[in-house]
Amino acid sequence: MTQALNRIVRLHGQNDLRLETEPMPTPGPGMVMVAIGAVGFCGSDLHYHSEGGIGTIRVREPIILGHEAAGTIVALGEGVPGLAEGDVVALNPSHPCGECEFCAKGQHQHCLNMRFKGSAMFLPHEQGFMRDRVVIGAAQCHKIAQGVPVTEAALAEPLAVCRRAITRALEVAGDLTDKRVLVTGAGPIGVLCVALARHFGAREIVVTDLHDATLEVARQVGATQVINVAREAEALAPWGENKGQFDLAFECSAAQPALRSAIASVRPLGTIVQVGVMGDTPVPFNMLVAKELNVIGTHRFDAEFAQAVELINSRALNLAPVVTQVFDGAEALEAIKVAADRSCAVKVQLVFTP
Repeated sequence: MTQALNRIVRLHGQNDLRLETEPMPTPGPGMVMVAIGAVGFCGSDLHYHSEGGIGTIRVREPIILGHEAAGTIVALGEGVPGLAEGDVVALNPSHPCGECEFCAKGQHQHCLNMRFKGSAMFLPHEQGFMRDRVVIGAAQCHKIAQGVPVTEAALAEPLAVCRRAITRALEVAGDLTDKRVLVTGAGPIGVLCVALARHFGAREIVVTDLHDATLEVARQVGATQVINVAREAEALAPWGENKGQFDLAFECSAAQPALRSAIASVRPLGTIVQVGVMGDTPVPFNMLVAKELNVIGTHRFDAEFAQAVELINSRALNLAPVVTQVFDGAEALEAIKVAADRSCAVKVQLVFTP
């Protein structure tokens, strides 16, 4: 009998993505094997592919991409309680060490030895989820409710990132009920922040971006108004009157003009949550200081992954519009090109079928 092979989407270097095969894995103690149902392309995957890395993090050896996934358990190793073959699960790509100073404080998202699926930060690289089957620790599997599409379940990781941004906002700005919120950038993170802001009670949610297609997705998930700043450069100006109108902004674009517009349009003593990751960027500190703004960062997630799965299972959010294109796993080369086209794509996913 010919042994089945595991299809994998592996990046060998800049602009060198290949569909390959390797032997099927076997789950050891405390592990499960998951048949991947859907896996999304993240911005980090796109940077690895087009630029060979992100900032100082470089792809130094072949790496299987993907850290946003859900699938079905098809085999269990020894000592795995609470899970069974046939369970649909969202996969948490984070595996903190549990021993460093940050883990000891319960700040696992800042683990000094974090192993994060699909990451090139360390050598050897941590291989990702873009494959037919993956073996993973049972503790990283979160059950998905019956009837939830696997494409929506695979949004658990980016939704967890946004849920962490909400956590940070609540810590500083308090309850979002009846707040006026600005979201800059209508990519996957931006539109998921919109959905969460709506869920947590924001009264007004204005979204800015450069593309009508992505802004339409933002509208579908909860935006009350969208602005194409490429076509209407001054349309946000009214929200800057009287020192600013927004209570809170989620800056998701990682673009300096968007950050500047947030600083200009958030009211004195308001809050800006910087979600997008940008390099060294000029900031109008005079305005920031004069308005006594809170500017806070947010990084990955911890307990927020389970919170995101709860939101998905409860169908509390309108997530279907976020997944704009779905490709078969064998079409990874075409899919990554579409994912890089911000004029038409929000979240692009691969689906793997036997």
